[in-house]
Amino acid sequence: MSAAGQAHRFDLPDADARTVGAARGWLWLGLFALIGSGVLSIILVLSRAPQFQNLMPTGDFFRVALVVHVDLSVLVWFVSLGGILWTLAGRARAAGLNYAALGVCALGTLLMTVSPFVGRGAPVMANYIPVLEDPVFLWGLVIFGAGAVLLVARSLAAAPAWRLPHSGGEALQAGLTLGLLSAVIALAAFAWSWLTQPAGLDGKAYYEILFWGGGHALQFIWTLFMLVAWLWLASACAGGVPMSPRIALLCFVLATVCALAIPVAYLLWPAHAVEHRNLLTFAMGLGGGLPILPVALATLLALRQGGTIADDARPLRAALLSSIALFCFGGLIGFTIAGSNVKIPAHYHGCIVGVTLALMGLVYLLLPRLGYGKPAHKWASFSSYCYAVGQAMHIGGLMWSGGYGVQRKVAGAEQALRSASEIAAMGIMGLGGLIAIVGGIVFVLVVLGAMRRSTAGAHA
Repeated sequence: MSAAGQAHRFDLPDADARTVGAARGWLWLGLFALIGSGVLSIILVLSRAPQFQNLMPTGDFFRVALVVHVDLSVLVWFVSLGGILWTLAGRARAAGLNYAALGVCALGTLLMTVSPFVGRGAPVMANYIPVLEDPVFLWGLVIFGAGAVLLVARSLAAAPAWRLPHSGGEALQAGLTLGLLSAVIALAAFAWSWLTQPAGLDGKAYYEILFWGGGHALQFIWTLFMLVAWLWLASACAGGVPMSPRIALLCFVLATVCALAIPVAYLLWPAHAVEHRNLLTFAMGLGGGLPILPVALATLLALRQGGTIADDARPLRAALLSSIALFCFGGLIGFTIAGSNVKIPAHYHGCIVGVTLALMGLVYLLLPRLGYGKPAHKWASFSSYCYAVGQAMHIGGLMWSGGYGVQRKVAGAEQALRSASEIAAMGIMGLGGLIAIVGGIVFVLVVLGAMRRSTAGAHA
């Protein structure tokens, strides 16, 4: 059998005990973000569901909730998981900087979360990072960004020495290090857009240009996190994956090479140029497609060849299968988009939920490593399947509604639902959203339950 066909175990080596405290802190921040975004998602789902839309406040109330929900569930949650992964993959160096990054990010998150209740800022539905034009929210976002800069700086300082991987663990470390390169590109793109903004812009036009380039770079980081999670979860379930560490590294490199198109776009055209936007869209589609297929096939083959798995591994398999299914569903919807309608959120919800499910499974895997108890495997498996089924219904309803031209980023009567088919489609969306919320709540409760069962003297 060739080296590529052998089963290789992808698993990060045990972390230095001195890094576990910071990793725990990042987990708590991620859970806080999920809880906050989950509460807001209830408002969002009910505001769009035909059965409840007339009972809920809409307009700016809906959009304010949507802004904070998106920033907590995507930006804060993913950066927090990056804090965990980069901490565990790196060396025990600059620990104080890691804690400083965590504290600054936590302060920024708190300000963004409370801003709808203490400020009066208008929502701006910019892509990637929507905002509230309110000093509390904007300062919260800036402070969170400063914390992210500290996290990336510390993670670069603590990154393991670069070398061609001879084991699956080394391949995962290399993939996470490449994620830091995309993070540097993202931070540079945000700064470049801010410094080169055309004069006189405000509102959505300003924030759309500000976040477009860096927002694309963030997607490459999330993709790398998902690929790392898939390989790690499959190894934990089946004992190994039929992919060599160097082929895995090649997949990680492909995603990162596509991210290099972002600085090229800035060198060739201004950030507001159509050519600039089109190149970034093409690069993201390429980077989000080419590396995905071989890793997905290898992980599915590992599960098929692995036979019966232990009860403790069932939640990991549930999260892995659900992640692959939702990510592929969202990707396929992308080919059907025409115009600005709810097919667009259906597409990116599928892809983002695919990443989220992979990271949920990784949290279940990492709990004992962080000194916590093991998750209750039946409820943990249920949380992933429930969340995935609900999100599939939610996304399917949005895709169906998009075929009738239902507009995105609106709720209540603004949706102008006319036919029985439109009402039925959005009804499926609403029911699926509520089912997904149940899955998310169960995930949080399972994790908190395991965290209460901290193991005395646990190792990293």
